[in-house]
Amino acid sequence: MEENAVTGGRPLIGVSTYLDPSVSWGVWQLPAAVLPAGYPRLVRAAGGLTAMLPPDDPAHAAGIVARLDGVVVAGGPDVAPERYGAARDARTGPPAPERDAWELALIEAALSSGTPLLGICRGMQLMNVALGGTLIQHMDGHAGGIGVFGTHTVKPVPGTLYESIAPDAATDVPTYHHQAVDRLGRDLVASAYAEDGTIEAVELPAPTWALGVQWHPEMGEDTRVMTALVRAAS
Repeated sequence: MEENAVTGGRPLIGVSTYLDPSVSWGVWQLPAAVLPAGYPRLVRAAGGLTAMLPPDDPAHAAGIVARLDGVVVAGGPDVAPERYGAARDARTGPPAPERDAWELALIEAALSSGTPLLGICRGMQLMNVALGGTLIQHMDGHAGGIGVFGTHTVKPVPGTLYESIAPDAATDVPTYHHQAVDRLGRDLVASAYAEDGTIEAVELPAPTWALGVQWHPEMGEDTRVMTALVRAAS
């Protein structure tokens, strides 16, 4: 996207959102497109501007991505197991079909156009599903409790994009998930692992800029992953 007076030269980063049937604020309780404030705060800290992308007609995804410099698929509900050919586990959360369809279309549009793409938590899982991979539907130990973020250590795989972004031998990250990547989608490379062997980051080979992280960088102070996306979007 060309620099203009609206963005001031800062890359415009689209971030997908929830579409909640009932949200309360002030005197109101209404349906709302919801995005935790940590996402736009992180994009801003990394030098970008945020555009919210609530669920819409998937047919419009390519046109919207064409107006953006980068795309973030945010965290949220469990991906419907039917999307990757699995029977539903009793511990899998309720489906979010509008969001699944919309974000899969955003991912496809970003990959087709070469628009830099970052998947966060659910977003990483959906990237994997979009490329034919599967998910583990339940695991323990990657959250601090119901509604409480935990912390654990991730280690980069040498020679990967993620290692070039965060070359530390190990990084402590904020985490909240009970699902994870099982079989990798086509062409995806695992680029970070937790100490228990869980895949914590995936990416596509260069020249594509597509990275997924299983943790929640918007809940911490480490801006490196988002800064790398914004730089790629520049």
